[in-house]
Order: sequence, then C-alpha cells, then structure tokens
Amino acid sequence: MRAVLCKAAGGASSLSVETIARVKPGPDEVAVAVKAVGLNFFDTLIIEGKYQVKPPMPFSPGGEIAGIVSETGAQVRHLKAGDRVMGYIGHGGAREEAVVAARQLSLIPPGLSDEIAAGLSITYGTTLHALKDRARLEPGETLAVLGASGGVGQAAVEIGKLMGAHVIACASSDDKLAFCKSFGADEVLNYRTQNLKDGLRSLRQDGVDVVYDPVGGDLTEPAVRTLGWGGRHLVVGFAQGDIPKLPLNLILLKNASLLGVFWGAHTEREPELHRANMDQLLAWAAAGQLKPHIHATYRFEEIGEALGAIARREVKGKTILVP
Repeated sequence: MRAVLCKAAGGASSLSVETIARVKPGPDEVAVAVKAVGLNFFDTLIIEGKYQVKPPMPFSPGGEIAGIVSETGAQVRHLKAGDRVMGYIGHGGAREEAVVAARQLSLIPPGLSDEIAAGLSITYGTTLHALKDRARLEPGETLAVLGASGGVGQAAVEIGKLMGAHVIACASSDDKLAFCKSFGADEVLNYRTQNLKDGLRSLRQDGVDVVYDPVGGDLTEPAVRTLGWGGRHLVVGFAQGDIPKLPLNLILLKNASLLGVFWGAHTEREPELHRANMDQLLAWAAAGQLKPHIHATYRFEEIGEALGAIARREVKGKTILVP
C-alpha cells in the first residue's frame, strides 16, 4: 500500500510517498481503507519533531481519518467489514490503509461525506470539549474567538452559536472575517487593523465571558484583559508560535479562570465523555447544523503544498488529504 512517510525530522519537503507492507489488525483493532485524512496545524509541528508527541520514525502524519472497515480483529464486536467509520488516531492516517484501535472509531451517519467526517474529530472535537466541558458556556454569554477563520476557529463560531452564545469572531483580515460571518458570527474584529483589547472592549464594555484562544503569542494578554467578572480564557494552542507569559494579577482581579484544553489527552482519560461528544458532533453534521468548510483537497503527493498552506495561515476551515 502507499503511504506518506516522515523518516527524519524536517519540513514538509522531506516527506515521501512510498509503498509499504500492509499490517494486519490485532485482536482489538480494525483495518480501515482510508478515504480521507484531516490535516491540522499540529501536523506541521509533528514532522519537525516540535510537537509534544514524537512518534518513532518512520511514521505517517495525519491524525484524523474517514474510511471503510476492511478487516476486524477477533475481539471486535461493534464494527464489521464494510462499515463507514471516522475517528482521531493521533498520527498514521496518511496511508491507504490504517490499523486502528476499534474504540477510537465512530460510525459515519448515512449521507455524510468522507471529507466532512474526516474533518470533524480534531477541530470540532477540541472545540466542543473546550466550550462544553471546560468553559461550560451558557446561552446568552459572549464568546470571543481568536483565529476565527481557521479550522478550530470556524468550529468555535459554529458550536458557539449552537450553544446559544453571542459570538465575536476575531481574525487578521476582512476577507477572513467575511468568511466567519457566513458561518454565523454575530460581530467581527480585525486585529491587524484594530487593537484587540480596545476593539473587544468597545463591543462589550462589561467584558467577554469566554475567550477561545488557539493563537497565543501577543494576542493572549490583551484578550485576557477583556474578560469580564468570572470570565474564562481557553488555552487551546499557540499557532502564532510564541507561548505567552501572563501577569496573574489579571486573573485574580477579574475572578477569572485560565483553562487548558488538551483534547488529545482528554480522549484517552475520559473516553466515554469523548464518545458522547463525537456522537453529538456527528448528529449535528448529519442534520446540517454543522457545515465544516473544506478549504481544499490534496492528493498524497501534494501533502507538502497542503501543510505549507496551513503553516502560512492561508487555510479557511479544513484541509483534506486523499489517497
């Protein structure tokens, strides 16, 4: 079978597409004929050895997949050959067939495409866990989303609206903000042309209830300064590159909370909650209440171009890889 391989830490240009031997599933595993792979910002880091998870070489990038079960292990009861499935697998998705623990997979509802299903696990899973389980977002609260046109940003806009929040989408260009408006954002703020702190304060004088922050860098502190009393700042990631340092008196004076969102560990430590969240996301998507935007679809041989677009922050929504 064909697979994208990372043999040494380096940029996307160092990846290769090669033919490797098929692996049979173990007793509690299934083999999945991969039809679509969701790519994410962390894929640009994991191939350079800069991510917190460092798989042994060689490995395939791609942490979320959709496909068809081709073979099941002897102990697997809830899946069978021919089932359409999707799920988060950490890495190893960019190959024609992936062997996966059966517990990591969910059935794809009829009518939902492989490309949409492949793009749900990480961005939407992270966001639902962040807003529902960590921030406990309530209807009527104000949610400010940083990096709102990216994969997790779009997910936060959509899920925030489904949960009844007033959503302020914050991004770096008017084009990106128009994209956010098309997915339901109530208000928008361009933090390239307007100071983030001043802009959010002008929109919400009493402060923001929840900030969803996958960006980090120099945006985090001004966002924290806009929190209202009892506000919650969700630390989702650091797409800007720099990990910010905060004056903690800001948290004290606002009776606020800094909440870490380590979704990958959550899926392992709280599997029942994770599965319930995935069932909710699939139900919303099947009903048309979530409409993930596919920025572009790339072939295996084009993975360098795909990861480059993600790294340069050119992507709106999701980037999908197909065999």
